[in-house]
Amino acid sequence: MEKQIIKTSDAPDPIGPYSQAVSSNGFLFISGQVAINPATGNVEATDAAGETEQVMKNLKAILSEAGLDFGHVVKTTIFLSDMSLFATVNEVYGKHFSGDFPARETVAVKGLPKNVNVEISMIAVR
Repeated sequence: MEKQIIKTSDAPDPIGPYSQAVSSNGFLFISGQVAINPATGNVEATDAAGETEQVMKNLKAILSEAGLDFGHVVKTTIFLSDMSLFATVNEVYGKHFSGDFPARETVAVKGLPKNVNVEISMIAVR
Protein backbone atom coordinates (compact mmCIF):
# COMPACT_ATOMS: atom_id res chain seq x y z
CA MET A 1 0.00 0.00 0.00
CA GLU A 2 1.31 3.38 -0.99
CA LYS A 3 0.34 6.44 1.03
CA GLN A 4 1.24 10.10 0.89
CA ILE A 5 0.78 12.64 3.66
CA ILE A 6 -0.87 15.86 2.42
CA LYS A 7 0.07 19.08 4.21
CA THR A 8 -0.56 22.71 3.37
CA SER A 9 0.05 25.93 5.26
CA ASP A 10 -3.28 27.18 3.83
CA ALA A 11 -5.12 24.99 6.36
CA PRO A 12 -4.55 24.81 10.11
CA ASP A 13 -1.86 22.59 11.55
CA PRO A 14 -3.24 19.49 13.25
CA ILE A 15 -3.91 19.98 16.97
CA GLY A 16 -3.02 16.37 17.74
CA PRO A 17 -1.12 13.36 16.40
CA TYR A 18 -2.75 13.18 12.96
CA SER A 19 -2.23 14.47 9.42
CA GLN A 20 -4.35 17.02 7.60
CA ALA A 21 -4.95 14.33 4.98
CA VAL A 22 -3.62 11.04 3.68
CA SER A 23 -3.73 9.98 0.03
CA SER A 24 -3.75 6.25 -0.70
CA ASN A 25 -4.80 4.09 -3.65
CA GLY A 26 -6.71 6.89 -5.38
CA PHE A 27 -8.50 8.04 -2.21
CA LEU A 28 -7.93 11.18 -0.17
CA PHE A 29 -8.91 10.98 3.49
CA ILE A 30 -9.18 14.43 5.07
CA SER A 31 -9.15 14.69 8.85
CA GLY A 32 -11.92 16.63 10.54
CA GLN A 33 -11.45 20.36 10.14
CA VAL A 34 -12.68 23.01 12.54
CA ALA A 35 -12.90 26.78 12.08
CA ILE A 36 -9.29 27.62 12.85
CA ASN A 37 -7.94 30.40 10.68
CA PRO A 38 -4.57 29.04 9.47
CA ALA A 39 -3.07 32.54 9.32
CA THR A 40 -3.63 33.19 13.03
CA GLY A 41 -4.14 29.75 14.56
CA ASN A 42 -7.31 31.02 16.21
CA VAL A 43 -11.04 30.48 15.85
CA GLU A 44 -12.31 33.88 14.72
CA ALA A 45 -15.82 33.01 13.54
CA THR A 46 -18.58 34.17 15.87
CA ASP A 47 -21.43 31.97 14.68
CA ALA A 48 -22.13 28.60 13.04
CA ALA A 49 -22.32 30.09 9.53
CA GLY A 50 -18.91 31.74 9.91
CA GLU A 51 -17.44 28.57 11.39
CA THR A 52 -18.77 26.50 8.50
CA GLU A 53 -17.36 28.91 5.93
CA GLN A 54 -13.90 28.71 7.53
CA VAL A 55 -14.11 24.91 7.73
CA MET A 56 -14.98 24.73 4.04
CA LYS A 57 -12.04 27.06 3.20
CA ASN A 58 -9.73 24.77 5.16
CA LEU A 59 -11.08 21.68 3.38
CA LYS A 60 -10.77 23.39 -0.01
CA ALA A 61 -7.11 24.21 0.72
CA ILE A 62 -6.35 20.59 1.56
CA LEU A 63 -8.18 19.32 -1.51
CA SER A 64 -6.27 21.82 -3.65
CA GLU A 65 -2.92 20.73 -2.20
CA ALA A 66 -3.81 17.20 -3.34
CA GLY A 67 -4.80 18.45 -6.82
CA LEU A 68 -8.53 17.96 -6.18
CA ASP A 69 -11.64 20.04 -5.57
CA PHE A 70 -15.11 19.61 -4.06
CA GLY A 71 -16.22 17.75 -7.22
CA HIS A 72 -13.96 14.86 -6.18
CA VAL A 73 -15.57 14.47 -2.74
CA VAL A 74 -17.59 11.27 -2.34
CA LYS A 75 -18.28 11.25 1.42
CA THR A 76 -18.44 13.76 4.24
CA THR A 77 -19.19 13.62 7.93
CA ILE A 78 -20.45 16.69 9.75
CA PHE A 79 -20.24 16.92 13.52
CA LEU A 80 -22.37 19.58 15.24
CA SER A 81 -22.44 20.75 18.83
CA ASP A 82 -26.22 20.95 18.56
CA MET A 83 -28.62 19.68 15.88
CA SER A 84 -30.40 23.06 15.95
CA LEU A 85 -27.47 24.32 13.83
CA PHE A 86 -28.26 21.86 11.03
CA ALA A 87 -30.10 24.27 8.68
CA THR A 88 -27.46 27.02 9.01
CA VAL A 89 -24.54 24.66 8.43
CA ASN A 90 -26.36 22.87 5.60
CA GLU A 91 -26.93 26.16 3.74
CA VAL A 92 -23.26 27.21 3.85
CA TYR A 93 -21.97 23.68 3.15
CA GLY A 94 -24.28 23.22 0.13
CA LYS A 95 -23.00 26.35 -1.62
CA HIS A 96 -19.58 24.72 -2.08
CA PHE A 97 -20.86 21.90 -4.29
CA SER A 98 -22.09 22.21 -7.87
CA GLY A 99 -25.10 19.92 -7.48
CA ASP A 100 -23.56 16.46 -7.36
CA PHE A 101 -23.51 16.18 -3.60
CA PRO A 102 -21.42 13.55 -1.81
CA ALA A 103 -22.86 10.97 0.55
CA ARG A 104 -23.03 12.36 4.07
CA GLU A 105 -24.08 11.95 7.63
CA THR A 106 -24.54 14.66 10.22
CA VAL A 107 -24.38 13.93 13.91
CA ALA A 108 -24.61 15.98 17.09
CA VAL A 109 -21.84 15.38 19.59
CA LYS A 110 -21.25 16.41 23.19
CA GLY A 111 -18.18 18.52 22.43
CA LEU A 112 -15.71 19.46 19.70
CA PRO A 113 -12.09 20.67 19.77
CA LYS A 114 -11.56 24.34 20.66
CA ASN A 115 -15.24 24.46 21.76
CA VAL A 116 -16.38 25.01 18.17
CA ASN A 117 -19.82 24.13 16.85
CA VAL A 118 -18.84 22.48 13.53
CA GLU A 119 -16.30 19.91 12.37
CA ILE A 120 -16.29 18.32 8.91
CA SER A 121 -14.21 15.46 7.49
CA MET A 122 -14.13 14.29 3.86
CA ILE A 123 -13.18 11.44 1.59
CA ALA A 124 -12.38 12.24 -2.05
CA VAL A 125 -11.35 10.14 -5.06
CA ARG A 126 -9.11 10.94 -8.00
